[in-house]
Amino acid sequence: MMLNPSYTELDLYKTLNDGSTLTVFSIKKNKKYNYESRDISKFFKNVTLIINTHESIRNRSEFFFDNMTLTINNVTRADSGRYTSFVVEIDMAMSSDLQVNVEAPIGSVEVLIICSSNQTTVFCSSEGDQIIYSWTLNEKVLEEGLMFGNSSIDLDEGTDGNISCSVKNHVSHAQKTIRLKPCPVSLVFVLVWCLQLMVLLGLLGAFHIYMRHTSGKKQEDQKVRMRRLREGHEHTAEDS
Repeated sequence: MMLNPSYTELDLYKTLNDGSTLTVFSIKKNKKYNYESRDISKFFKNVTLIINTHESIRNRSEFFFDNMTLTINNVTRADSGRYTSFVVEIDMAMSSDLQVNVEAPIGSVEVLIICSSNQTTVFCSSEGDQIIYSWTLNEKVLEEGLMFGNSSIDLDEGTDGNISCSVKNHVSHAQKTIRLKPCPVSLVFVLVWCLQLMVLLGLLGAFHIYMRHTSGKKQEDQKVRMRRLREGHEHTAEDS
């Protein structure tokens, strides 16, 4: 916020949630300064400046006279909002609005890989406000479909290479790269496959036993029939 030496008054207002305004900072020129006032006085170009700072920023703000700039330190989300500067000169007045958004910086980035039967899901997480995610696989940006801007992506189970998750907001950015290997064969999948194989072998064995039993029974029945036929022929020969 700049203050021209020709200004006679400057006020900085903040619009609160209920629509009311709060004067957070003001400067006035006054040659006859009241020393009993709680305002802070500064001398600039032989003129007394009465500076009044609201308690919300009083211990963490600083006004620089060399470039006429107000700096607020250690900002928090509570400092976000719409600010209006109102300046009065000798023969005119003007105002200007400024929207201030305070965001927490990006924290450490964590990447987690979860394998399923048909795909690999990669999750990315970080602390901060208004986070935007982006992904690269082997230095190639993944920005197709739902991959762009999301905190997780789905890849083929055989995907291999270096995958990077980049996280950014208006304050800072961070990135983490990990090695992505094809998912190992699931133990559950192996157990299911073995169980299916055992069932199949059991069915084949039972079928083989059944066929042997059926074939043996047929051969035995055939022998019985042949024996009966021979016995019948023998009885016929004796009778004749």
